[in-house]
Amino acid sequence: MKRILIAHRTEYRYPEPVRLGPHRLLLRPREGHEVRVERSRLDITPAAQLRWCRDADDNSVAIAHFPQPAGRLCIDSEVVIEHHDDAPLDFLVEDYALHYPFEYAAAERTDLQLASTPVYPSDRAVVAAWVTGLGIGAGTLETYVLLDRLNRAICGQLEYGMREEPGVQSPAETLRLGTGSCRDYATLFIEACRGLGLASRFVSGYLHTSETAAGHASTHAWAEVYLPGPGWKGFDPTGGVLTGSDHIPVAVARHPEAIPPVSGSFYGPPDLQADMQVDVRVAAL
Repeated sequence: MKRILIAHRTEYRYPEPVRLGPHRLLLRPREGHEVRVERSRLDITPAAQLRWCRDADDNSVAIAHFPQPAGRLCIDSEVVIEHHDDAPLDFLVEDYALHYPFEYAAAERTDLQLASTPVYPSDRAVVAAWVTGLGIGAGTLETYVLLDRLNRAICGQLEYGMREEPGVQSPAETLRLGTGSCRDYATLFIEACRGLGLASRFVSGYLHTSETAAGHASTHAWAEVYLPGPGWKGFDPTGGVLTGSDHIPVAVARHPEAIPPVSGSFYGPPDLQADMQVDVRVAAL
């Protein structure tokens, strides 16, 4: 078991006071039998009216409303978790799904339909050709071996690069450029899985490494695939690894652009630009 501290600070500064619209915050890790929140703190300046809720994917969402204009917005989150996923390879897939291709059980098929449908349908042929080039889909293959090969191929064939631009590259663009960020890698992995009929979803969260303890961290993204038996299993194509106790999931979604950590709006004079600074620290305790 690991105890991990996650400190995430987002600050916006405006040239003059602006009216702040509602802000949607996805900063609290998803709890379950592997992750438990030990304590948490969320400080917001200026004072906000805060409402907690759950969305359709059971993510923990805080909605902040601001009664007064402000020239600065600071969202300061600190969470301590216990992470118990020390043996990520210790799982058993149902016999009927041990080898690909397989069909999900009828009782689960309807619920998994959206997670099995690509969100970049125009890229499907390009992604399918790339998957075929990996030797996937031509015959029977152990399901985990298929996913591991796909995960490692993205990590090994593409060049990783951090991108400051908002949004996600399409899978075809990532393959054409030969480079992408963690969210681009995850999107390519997910769309490749969906093209094979495997239910997949996008995960936003944090990664604990030796560097992140010093305050040089950022949010991280990876993918989950639904495997009959263990359920949703995480695959991180940035490192080509199965997720474990170093990965802290915060939110999941079908679409990779649906779950930024902080989203919202402000109202002010035309062409007014906000200056944003983000500081993230992920450290073992």
